[in-house]
Amino acid sequence: MSLLSKQTLSLALLLSLGLGTSCQRMPQAGASAASVKKGTAAFWLTNPDKSALFQAQMAPAWTTNAATGAVIEIDDQQTFQTIDGFGYCLTGGSAELLHRMTPAARAAILKELFATDGTNIGVSYLRLSIGASDLDATVFSYDDLPEGQTDPTLAKFSLAPDKQHLIPVLKEILAINPSIKILGSPWSPPTWMKTNGNSKGGSLKPEFYDAYARYFAKYVQGMKAEGIRIDAITVQNEPLHPGNNPSLLMLAEQQAEFVKNNLGPTFKKEKIDTKIIVYDHNADRPDYPLTILNDPEARQYVDGSAFHLYAGPIEALSKVHDAYPDKGLYFTEQWVGSKSKFSENLPWHVRTLIIGATRNWARTVLEWNLAADPQQNPHTPGGCTECRGALTLDGNNVTREDAYYIIAHASKFVRPGSVRIGSTTSETLPNVAYKTPSGQRVVIVQNNSKETQAFSLRHASKTLSTTLNAGAAGTYVW
Repeated sequence: MSLLSKQTLSLALLLSLGLGTSCQRMPQAGASAASVKKGTAAFWLTNPDKSALFQAQMAPAWTTNAATGAVIEIDDQQTFQTIDGFGYCLTGGSAELLHRMTPAARAAILKELFATDGTNIGVSYLRLSIGASDLDATVFSYDDLPEGQTDPTLAKFSLAPDKQHLIPVLKEILAINPSIKILGSPWSPPTWMKTNGNSKGGSLKPEFYDAYARYFAKYVQGMKAEGIRIDAITVQNEPLHPGNNPSLLMLAEQQAEFVKNNLGPTFKKEKIDTKIIVYDHNADRPDYPLTILNDPEARQYVDGSAFHLYAGPIEALSKVHDAYPDKGLYFTEQWVGSKSKFSENLPWHVRTLIIGATRNWARTVLEWNLAADPQQNPHTPGGCTECRGALTLDGNNVTREDAYYIIAHASKFVRPGSVRIGSTTSETLPNVAYKTPSGQRVVIVQNNSKETQAFSLRHASKTLSTTLNAGAAGTYVW
C-alpha cells in the first residue's frame, strides 16, 4: 500500500510533502539540527493521519514557567549505551532497484537518505546479506557448485553476484557518508556445506565448519578490497527459522561450537577486527544468546547479540544485558507489511523499537527492506511477498513509506556516538533521550494515548511546553 493511497491531499500538498512521483527532495525537512536557535528546541512531527510527515514545526521556547501537563525530566547525569546508528537492510533487491535508476535520480535519493546536512535524514547503519537473502531476485552464495561437488579450499569463492548491483550502490553511499557502519548477515551457506543440499533449511555439516569460517573471512577481506569495511557480522539470520528461502537451522549449541572452534579463531588468525554478533532472531528466545555467552570459550570472541521482534517482548533484550553488561545489543530487523496501515505502524514502531529497543540497551535500530517495487518485488521463490520497503521505487519514481519516517525521527539527529541519557517515562508518553557528540540533546516522544496530550520537557531548571496528537511521534532537539 503506497503512502499516497486513500489520500485526498491536493497535488500541491503532495509535492510539498515530498510524496510526488519524482525523486525530489523533501522541502519540509528544514534546517539541520546544528542550527537550532538558542533558547528554543527544534521540533519535528509525524502524525498518524499523515497531516505532518517528519515535518519541522514552530520551535518551542524554553522558559522558567511552571510545567504544563505531564513532565518528562531529562537527566544528563544518567548515562547508558552508546549508539552505533539507525537504518535499514540494504537487500540485494533494494540495491538492484536503486542501481536501475538513472544516475541523477539515484544520486538524489541516496543523498537524501545518507547525507547528514540540510534536508537529508542521515541514515548511519546498514545491514547486508552475505550471499542472497529472500529479498534478492535469485538465490545464490559466493561458492555455488553443481550438485555433488564441494570446494573445501574455497578456490571458487567470488563476490561476483554482489558486483552487479550491491557493491556499486554501496560505493556511492560510502562516497556520501564514508563513516556509515555496515553489518553482514548470512541467510544460508553454500548448499554443498549443508545437510540437505538445499538453499532452504538444513544445517551446516560439521566437516565444513572450518570452510564456512574461512568463507566469512574471505567475504570480509573481499569487501575490504572493494573499499567496503564490514564493521560486524551476525553468524546466521534467524537461525531458528529454517522455512525461509534461503535459510539455515543452527541451534544455540551449534552456533557456540562454530564461534569458539572456527569463526573466532579464524578471524583472530587473519587479524580481522570485524565484530562477531550472535543470535539475530526474535526476542522470545533470550536463552539462545545466553547459551552462547555462558560458554567462556565462545564468549571471548563475541561482541554481542542481535534481535528481531516478530515474537517476544522488547524487554527481553535487557535480560541479556543484565547477564552480560559488557556485551553489545543490536536490533537488526523488523518488517512493515504491505497490507498494514501507516496509522498503526508509526506509533508501534516508534514506541516499541525507536524508543523501546534503545531503552533496553540496543545500539542500533534497523528496519527491514530499504526498497521494493510497487508489487513488493524482487524476492526469491518462497521469499517474502508482502515486505514493503522504506521506499517504493517504480523506475525513477520514489514514494517514501512508513519505515522512512520511523527511522528519520532518530537517524537525522541521534548521530553515531550519541549516548542515551536519563528520562522519565510513562505508559502514555514513552520517550528516550540522548546527548549527541556535538553536545546537543535529542528527545523522541510518542503519544501512546487516544487523546491529544499537552506535556513538558524539563532540563537544567528550564521547561519546554509542547503538544502531540494521539499516536503522533515528535523529536525535540536543542
